Amino acid sequence: MENEIKYKILLVEDDKNIARLIQYNLDKAGYEVQHAINGAFGFELVGKFKPDVIISDIMMPEVDGFAFRKMLLEVPEFKAIPFVFLTAKGEEDDILQGYDLEIQEYIVKTSSPKIILAKLKSLIQSSKAQKAQGETEVKKAAASMGAKVVPDKIPVIAGYKITQLHRPFNDIPGGDFIDYVKIDDETIVVVVGDVMGKKWGAWYFAVAYAGYVRSAIRSELNNGNSFTANEIMQRVNSAVYNDERIADVFITLSILIIDNKNNSIGYCGAGDIPIFHLSNGKINLIKSEGTLLGFTPDGKYETVNITLSTHDEIFVLTDGIIESRDIKGQSIENERLIEIILSKGDNESLPFIDESVKKLINNKYEDDVTVVCIEKID
Repeated sequence: MENEIKYKILLVEDDKNIARLIQYNLDKAGYEVQHAINGAFGFELVGKFKPDVIISDIMMPEVDGFAFRKMLLEVPEFKAIPFVFLTAKGEEDDILQGYDLEIQEYIVKTSSPKIILAKLKSLIQSSKAQKAQGETEVKKAAASMGAKVVPDKIPVIAGYKITQLHRPFNDIPGGDFIDYVKIDDETIVVVVGDVMGKKWGAWYFAVAYAGYVRSAIRSELNNGNSFTANEIMQRVNSAVYNDERIADVFITLSILIIDNKNNSIGYCGAGDIPIFHLSNGKINLIKSEGTLLGFTPDGKYETVNITLSTHDEIFVLTDGIIESRDIKGQSIENERLIEIILSKGDNESLPFIDESVKKLINNKYEDDVTVVCIEKID
């Protein structure tokens, strides 16, 4: 396989004999293959296996190929995976319906293995070329605009220590972003977000969303309001909901307002990962019920008030760490991250977490990795 890269193929086919034949040839050609017998099982595998290409039959029981493809289109990160229909049918209506569902290729089952492998190789090469071009454009744009989605300096606030970990996937500016807005010496707003489903274009939207949040905060300040995290979130949600240009952009967002004067942290989330609260050797997961931004005009966001004791820590993160897979292909998930945090002892939290996870995954993160740690120091 080119450059020793072993590309991953998900094969969805209910006929065992055909599946066995295709998988044999794909294995022989150097691909890593997993097989599902219908669209329902295929959909379950996509998130776990993270294939580079999906090859699916059309006529299958329970969930057929068309239904399977529609399910994928509803999930931003799945929609971007190159998709091929494998079918015995060659009727024009079926072909047109497939292309209406934004597939990349059609392969007839009676094609020889050489034809199937040639089309697959061409599809992967085309996808690689598009990705390389997109990454180059993003790097140039980030350099020329001078816009950053993660600040170089972290503001200082009395009573707290804030640290951050950010690793863009393959060093390409991505969809994760962090922002800090210092209100005064006693108050700071911390923002962590993740733009999903836009591949290398996610960086542009990350910059835009960071701007939306800052604008919402400025509006509340200009109105003289004593604002809360959920009020900022709702203002951002309203702006997103009414902006047709980003109607198909999905984002998770965490907003925290650190108030040292009142020794409290107000937290509101929109479709985000639970916050990890470390206190007295135990972890409490704080889960927001807020929906992804822009789905409805009123997201019904609520603020959760958190009080930290001295040496307590809060970890705010995107999904990069918990969805990373170890050498056995198992995701880290919340449970193992909790084990890592509890085992850190006197070590600095974020370097310890980073090194511990990298050992498990053989130094191969599969997405942007972003974590903000907030520690109560006195």
